[in-house]
Parts: sequence; structure tokens; C-alpha cells
Amino acid sequence: MTKNAPSTRSTAGIASVSLAQPLADIADELGRSFAEYGFAVVRDHGIPQELIDNAEAKSKEFFALPADVKQAYKIEGSGGARGYTPFGTEKAKDANVFDLKEFWHVGRSLDPSHELAEFMRPNIWPSEVDGFEPVFSDLYSAFEDAGLRVLEAIALHLGLDQQFFAPTVEDGNSVMRLLHYPPLGPDAPDGAIRAAAHGDINTITLLLGAEEAGLELLSKSGEWLSVDVPEGALVINVGDMLERLTGGALPSTTHRVVNPSGEAAQRARYSMPFFLHFRPDYLIEPLKGDASESERFAPITAQDFLMQRLKEINLA
Repeated sequence: MTKNAPSTRSTAGIASVSLAQPLADIADELGRSFAEYGFAVVRDHGIPQELIDNAEAKSKEFFALPADVKQAYKIEGSGGARGYTPFGTEKAKDANVFDLKEFWHVGRSLDPSHELAEFMRPNIWPSEVDGFEPVFSDLYSAFEDAGLRVLEAIALHLGLDQQFFAPTVEDGNSVMRLLHYPPLGPDAPDGAIRAAAHGDINTITLLLGAEEAGLELLSKSGEWLSVDVPEGALVINVGDMLERLTGGALPSTTHRVVNPSGEAAQRARYSMPFFLHFRPDYLIEPLKGDASESERFAPITAQDFLMQRLKEINLA
């Protein structure tokens, strides 16, 4: 499907709403955008710009470290859940070559006595970057607050209680990723791009740093559409878990990050997605119990689904 898709064009159909508005006023606009595109853009999301700026600076400082220093933070056997994942590791499902990126993961910190602690490894922090831990701990919390507000709007659109999602994601296995796409070099494998076509595993994804061109989604008609983002806004997209829960009503849309051309190819790209997850023991099954979707969306716990998908993308 993706190979035969026409040339990319911009889309003005994706909703761009302010989270400062009453949720009842924006819920259906958001919901319609998710139903049609799997994507929406939100402004006034409540994450302080100063925190964003500090996080971007710390991210760049880490990725500028020597390769052997970064490599020391790779945790074997963890599926990349915490710490550093080197360039050339992750592959999109069914892709033949790896993505042109490296990244760092920050997850939830739970007390070892917590009932879900077995599913979440402790975070590690690079000692070479001063202030890394407090900045990204604060950003993780801010992402989570913004994500809960988006989920409240989605609940209203679906005709559910506004707080429906709160217990489903409480102590969930959410992960914040710091992404670095290096400048494009001549040694990149044929066909490799910064992020090959894929769908996200989780409930919803909140992305900071998508202002630079390159993010594209695949429309229902098989056309690649570029996602245009105002400065400082969040791109939100539906993940596979929410698609399962809604019986496909809110689709997890295939998307990619394509290689730039000209001068932009010589610049690094940085972004920070937050993959908001259900709690590991949450049973994902279609809300409406549609029998026709029973095989496609068979009940499965969030943890089992996560591990199934991580194996498919070379991270487990």
C-alpha cells in the first residue's frame, strides 16, 4: 500500500484545537479528526515552554556525547524500555532496513513493592548531563497531565464518562522517548528513512518537536499527507491499543518520518514523543462488543499486547 501511494501533500483536515477550551466544546472536533485521520493537533496543552526548552537542550547534550559513553547506557534484554537504544536498532514492523535514529527512554518509576513493579524497570540517568533527571521527570509528569486531558475529551466523544480512562492508565507503562535523527550520511542503507511507515503500539502518542517538515500520515485513500504543526503545539495520534478498545472506530494510522532534502538533510532532527499506555493488567476488548470484530480485536492484556508488538519491531 505504501509503495504505491501518490506523492505527499499537505492536509488542512486535521483538527487543531486548544486544550484551554472546555472539553465539551472540542471533544467532537477532536474525535472526528481521530476517526478520519487518527491524528489531531492540540495547542495550549499546559506543558511550560521553559520546560520544553530545557528538555531539548538536555536531549541535544546527551546525544552529542561520544558513542562509547552512550553505549554504556544500553540495557541488554530490556527491549529498550529504559536508557539508550543505539542507531540502527529499531525496525518498523515488516521493514527490511532499520530506522535512521537513536533514542533514550524514560519510564514510570514505581516502588519495588508496587503490584505492577515487575512490569517496569527502574530508570537510569546519564551522569554526564547535569540536571537530566529532574528535567525529564518533570516533563514526564507534564506529558501525563496533558495526555489525561486528551483522553477525557476522547471519552466525551465516545459517549463515556469523562473520567473513564483515568483508572485504565493509572500507573500505566507509559514511556517518553528522546529522539535524535542524525544528519543523513552517504553510508545509510538503501531505502532507509528516519522512521519507516508504522503504527504506534500504545493508547495515544503525544509528540513535541514536529514543527520541522517530515512527519506524514497515510490517509484512508492511500495518500501520504504531511502533518503541519504550529510552533509549540503537540501532535496527538491514536495507538493500536485505543483502536482495539474502540473496535476500530478510532484508527491507529500508519505514519512515517521521511528524509529531508537539500540543506535540511545536513541537519539533525530532534523530537520527544510520549507513548501513553494502559496499565499492564488492563484487558483491552472492544467497548461495544461488536461480534464482527471479535477475531480482529480479541481480548488481550495491555502487557501481552505490548510484548507481542515489541518483538515485531526488533526491541524484544
